[in-house]
Amino acid sequence: MGYPMARNLLRAGHQVALWSHTEAKAKELAQTEKGVFCETPAKVGAFADCIFLIVGDTEMSRQAILGKDGIAETAKPGTVIVDASTISPDESRKIAEALKARGIKYLDAPCTGSTPGANAGTLTFMVGGDNQVYEQVKPYMEVMGKRFYYCGGSGMGLHAKLSQNLVLSNIIQAFNEAIVLSTKAGVEPQLMLDILANSAAKCGLIEFKAPYVLNRDFTPQFSLKWMHKDVGLILDSGKELNVPLPLTSLTRQLFQAAISKGQGEEDFCSSIKVLEGFAGVEVKRS
Repeated sequence: MGYPMARNLLRAGHQVALWSHTEAKAKELAQTEKGVFCETPAKVGAFADCIFLIVGDTEMSRQAILGKDGIAETAKPGTVIVDASTISPDESRKIAEALKARGIKYLDAPCTGSTPGANAGTLTFMVGGDNQVYEQVKPYMEVMGKRFYYCGGSGMGLHAKLSQNLVLSNIIQAFNEAIVLSTKAGVEPQLMLDILANSAAKCGLIEFKAPYVLNRDFTPQFSLKWMHKDVGLILDSGKELNVPLPLTSLTRQLFQAAISKGQGEEDFCSSIKVLEGFAGVEVKRS
């Protein structure tokens, strides 16, 4: 998602320094859109007054910001770092405190909308941190997104994002069970989708993901391995806050079963294949 987000900033006329774990992507974007390629996050820190990052997990975020050759090594006091990654709220607060000691401002601002939203510049951001800092950098965020929710202090954007992903992960599992059951019983899958779309079970996620399932197209828009990671963070938050999450616990185990079958790089809707295997049926277009 970082690639199209950075591309949108460049096309809006901003000077953008580019770094990626996949160096070739940053070089390509620098060449095609006239960005500034940087070999390390530290070089981005030296270049920019406002830095956005979106990486895979908590440790990747910590290393990019506070690790060797990280942003904090060279960022000037007053620099704003906006982390759009979905990471641990507790660890995000610790990063914020470490940066505050250096005079660097920090927001957690995880986003939703997957790859299509990143390409179109229609992402939704959930923001935690100082509200004045958020208002300062919001014009940049408006290049990448269309909806913005200020959720409170440090870590609160992440709590909102994880709660949203709790709903998404359990909805996809409920859909998997329902469509496998109806298909095994003999109800044509497209007919079942039409019924769902015209009932109280109508759901935007199902309407978006179901055609990919029926076409057996599991090209990743949001990879199963990353949703599995997020569900782990959700369960960690539940433990920290003393909130039981029984449905989510089972969903994570079924995601793990799909990953164990080699589906981690596929879209998270590919998790249906676990139940299809149990039931001996495949949900697809007639």
